[in-house]
Amino acid sequence: MTIRILPAVGDPDAARSVTTLIGQLPDAEPAPPVTDSTQLVDTLARLAAASLDELPEVVLVHERIGPVPALELVREVALRFPAVGVVLITADASPVLFSAAMDSGARGLVTLPLGYEELASRVQAAAQWSLGVRRHLGGGAEQSTGPGGTVVTVSGAKGGVGTTVTAVQLALAARASGRTVALVDMDLQSGDLASYLDVQFRRSVADLATITDISPRVLQDAVYVHETGLSLLLAPAEGERGEEVTDRAARQIVSALRGRHEVVVVDCGSQLSGAGAAAVEMADTALLVVTPDVVAVRAARRTVRMWERLQVRKAEETVTVVNRHGRSTEIQPPLVQKITGTRVAGVSVPAQFKELQAVVDAGKLHELDARSTVKQALWALAGELGLVGTPAAGAADRPGKQLVRAGDRGSLGLRRRTGGR
Repeated sequence: MTIRILPAVGDPDAARSVTTLIGQLPDAEPAPPVTDSTQLVDTLARLAAASLDELPEVVLVHERIGPVPALELVREVALRFPAVGVVLITADASPVLFSAAMDSGARGLVTLPLGYEELASRVQAAAQWSLGVRRHLGGGAEQSTGPGGTVVTVSGAKGGVGTTVTAVQLALAARASGRTVALVDMDLQSGDLASYLDVQFRRSVADLATITDISPRVLQDAVYVHETGLSLLLAPAEGERGEEVTDRAARQIVSALRGRHEVVVVDCGSQLSGAGAAAVEMADTALLVVTPDVVAVRAARRTVRMWERLQVRKAEETVTVVNRHGRSTEIQPPLVQKITGTRVAGVSVPAQFKELQAVVDAGKLHELDARSTVKQALWALAGELGLVGTPAAGAADRPGKQLVRAGDRGSLGLRRRTGGR
């Protein structure tokens, strides 16, 4: 049996040492090492999208991998790619770390300096476990073999630029096309998602913060199913409880949601918290909402630079959405792109607050008229981002599925702290 092994090692010297040793293992087929957590997850996602059989049997995670801490990375890989056996390489062989690694989903632990016999034993055990899981997954059509749902974060360059309106309409557009959608309020101290959708619910994202293993039942209890079919995970009513949601908790929550929904939209607000930064880092698409004025554009540039300093996200991997745009405004999208260094979305949202005022005041943002130019623009943005899917045949006959109506078509971390990760 050929064992495909993907090492994730940030240090070049350590990478050469690991690659040399695994190349000596019997039946081993080592892949070129990946150098950081983002590259590892992206590589596995690309392979999983092609086929379950394309995934390596074993992933070796070095303890000094970055920017995501090793245990958090092990947990994310185990949650998103359950058919991959993860082995942690570490100099700490204490029972405490061993227990933490097993709790995170590792299938084994190899101590530094690496020894041939120990590495061979752990790799063989992880590979056998991986093959058993794949046989199980191959026997059930309901099992997921892909990387999970699409995660989109929506952040504001500053307060009042339309972050929540954008997040809600993107989620509604995805839901209207027949997809299962979760909408998360990660603006932990001042989130207004419940007010915009006229929701009163005692559970919030803070109730999941201390749970180490978020089961489907636990997640179901914390989520409010809105009349539109959106699964809402709200910010805590008491803003001080937002401190309970750490970056580690945010990663677990987003991973759990993406495992059960085709689209996850996260409203991160305009203030960067550890939880919000973790969500932005995990996202498939990170949106930054800005208005075409000097203050907002400067704030957007500060935000992008801060994300880069904290290794949350690169500027070129960020999509900026220009809200309240008009042809007569002095600042146009090309200038925003030049100043921020980001990619500006092809769809700009027009300055038509009068269309929104009545539904916002009533807490009925989901009832925004289909003729609204704001709604049409945001739903077109959803299409540009790939959030609007084609409903499966017969979806109209299934309860809970809300299809696009003719009038609704559109013209969508433990180590990070202040000052560094």
